[in-house]
Amino acid sequence: MARQPLPPEGFLEDACFLLQQAAELAIKAVYQQCGWSFRYVHDLGELLDGLESRGMAITPELRRAERLTSYAVEARYPGLAPPITDAEYQEALQIAENVLSWAESLIP
Repeated sequence: MARQPLPPEGFLEDACFLLQQAAELAIKAVYQQCGWSFRYVHDLGELLDGLESRGMAITPELRRAERLTSYAVEARYPGLAPPITDAEYQEALQIAENVLSWAESLIP
């Protein structure tokens, strides 16, 4: 959904929220695939730290997913953060796509 053209009444904040959710669920799917539990959080840094503490290599590119964490809450409530720019949206899209590709490579 986050890749779809933004309708006239749409907000990049909503698209970024969806990108954060996709990355979060992909990371949690890796936990599930490995049979590991995770704390119910939306903090992607904490989730990646948990994987790393179990011996999984977390590349700097994958670590960029931490930037998406703020979109779990702040972007959904107008006024809490400045409006999201197209450049920020494009960066979030690239990060989320990298996380999804990584997760898909680990899950048969």
